[in-house]
Amino acid sequence: MNYEKKETYKLDSIEMVKNSYADILAALGEDINREGLLKTPERAAKAMHFLSSGYAMNPLEIMKSAVFHEEHNQMVIVKDIELFSLCEHHLLPFYGRAHIAYIPNGKIVGLSKLARVVDSFSRRFQVQERLTIQVLDCIQEALDPLGVAVVIEAKHLCMMMRGVQKQNSVTTTSAFTGEFQQQTTRNEFINLISAKLS
Repeated sequence: MNYEKKETYKLDSIEMVKNSYADILAALGEDINREGLLKTPERAAKAMHFLSSGYAMNPLEIMKSAVFHEEHNQMVIVKDIELFSLCEHHLLPFYGRAHIAYIPNGKIVGLSKLARVVDSFSRRFQVQERLTIQVLDCIQEALDPLGVAVVIEAKHLCMMMRGVQKQNSVTTTSAFTGEFQQQTTRNEFINLISAKLS
């Protein structure tokens, strides 16, 4: 039995992006007819569609799809959420981890939805600063909690592969609302996401 991979794409868009990639490769001096590059424009077009698939997602609806009434009023944290995105300035990847916390105000959300919200915003052309705020605002709007905290740590290939070429630099962004604007609550959150569980 032969392996067959099935994917769904907007074929007219794939064709346009594929042709553009072929033009780019040719403009860079490559022979687009050599064996290794024959299918590269199409593969790159499909990859770019996947990496920008967040535009077709509605993060707020994702959050609202799993909201439950619960009287829990202590901090809820999901940390080390892997994220991959594309820097909108160079179309190079940045990747890292998101740490999210909220303090419920009568409503909680299914934990996987927090990771899905990160995916829906990160699979767009982004800057890390905006991504951090978008995740925070979405959670705040969906749950109206007593507070939200978002910290993102990421490495940017636009700094590592080109330009300043600093291999070990990590960019950290943060945003806080409500109770997390108080130093004691914020410190508790920072200590918890920094701790390693045995």
